[in-house]
Amino acid sequence: MNTLTKHFATVAVALVFLATMPTIQAENQGGTVTDDPPSTVGESMALEGNTLLPSSPHYGPERVVKTMNIVITAYASLPNQTWGNPFLTAKETYVREGIVAANFLPFDTKIRIPELFGDRIFVVEDRMHPRKGYQVDIWYADNNDAIQFGRQYATIEILEQ
Repeated sequence: MNTLTKHFATVAVALVFLATMPTIQAENQGGTVTDDPPSTVGESMALEGNTLLPSSPHYGPERVVKTMNIVITAYASLPNQTWGNPFLTAKETYVREGIVAANFLPFDTKIRIPELFGDRIFVVEDRMHPRKGYQVDIWYADNNDAIQFGRQYATIEILEQ
């Protein structure tokens, strides 16, 4: 049996085990004890060591370290709205959903805008024109969506790193 086959066999055994393992929720967190198998619909799985764990961007509630009322705008990947390559951020990553530009926050800062987007988390990976102070610019794939968003005032939550 080659190495790749062994890895697939390990993953298959882990998936069977996971599908038959009862879910236990901690009662001290207001949950209940159930015998229902864990749901893996919509979650990816990651092999970590010898265990198979759900791969999720969140492993618990993020702690808010500061809130600010600021201007929120939107931009798209158009040459007249960006410097240089319109598909690269100032951090030199590709633009994608969930990216924001902000001059007053360090790269990789995570923020939420609950009034407009609920619990959705955004990451600072881009910058704006230097004249823009306390403002967040949300990247949109479609310029019409960015125009429709316009200019809004909202409270942002800066999350613990």
